[in-house]
Amino acid sequence: MTLLTSGEPVLADGAMGTALFASGLASGDAPETWNLAHPDVVRGIHRRYLDAGSRILLTNTFGANRLRLALHRLEDKVEHLNRTAAILLRAEVTASGRDALVAGDIGPSGEIMAPLGTLERDDAIDVFTEQAAALVAGGADLLWIETMSDLAEMAAAIAGARRASPATPIVATMTFDTRGHTMMGVAPETAAEALVALGVDAIGGNCGNGPDELLPVIERMRVVAPDLPLVAKPNIGIPVFVGARAEYRTPPEAMAREATALLAAGATVIGACCGSTAAHLEAMGVALGIDRAPES
Repeated sequence: MTLLTSGEPVLADGAMGTALFASGLASGDAPETWNLAHPDVVRGIHRRYLDAGSRILLTNTFGANRLRLALHRLEDKVEHLNRTAAILLRAEVTASGRDALVAGDIGPSGEIMAPLGTLERDDAIDVFTEQAAALVAGGADLLWIETMSDLAEMAAAIAGARRASPATPIVATMTFDTRGHTMMGVAPETAAEALVALGVDAIGGNCGNGPDELLPVIERMRVVAPDLPLVAKPNIGIPVFVGARAEYRTPPEAMAREATALLAAGATVIGACCGSTAAHLEAMGVALGIDRAPES
């Protein structure tokens, strides 16, 4: 797990959903079903990120928990979809000959935690335990909990991940898309303090409205957690809607500049989220001085 802890810049991957929509995924469908229906497409997306220089790659499982899958009547497929996703990514990493980590991707439950909502902590832990266990069974090297806005839900997800596999490293990132805070009002410093106390292996921010928004988040987290690896995985900007289709128009060279700024702010694991492509990640990797050659 030295990729996380070396202190050297490491390139994570980019968007999965953006690539799946470009491949024909219909709006409203569950992206995770492509792990079973179109495994070659999912593997091809992973391979393009590997070829671009990514060394930490996320499984296609962002919404593959029981509650979100229930919206598609797929709640009985949690184990199959998550385990298969990890197997697909592991196979592609092995075939590439590169030193890369398989990160089991865990997104929000899709519900609001009590007392504001109806999701009780014990139930949330059960939901996240089920998903995490399947990802680890499929070969995940670490569990990557992302796009959270509520510290209570993040804590439940971490508890679930630990219940499923106590020794598996955990990366935890939140989304600070509301005037420098998460949607639930969490400041970067508060998030960092809480996540440090929860004992995760890396923290940071992802998604949101673009790298400009994430830059001060990383700076503020660095003050609170100077010794913990920081992750920056922003959207490439705000999309322009053409009819019902979202178009991201930030070019790769702009993201390359943003990657170096995020590195200077203290992030060591740097990737991209919605709207990004392998071309964006390749440009970012070049700017960060990352070697794309496979291991000898």
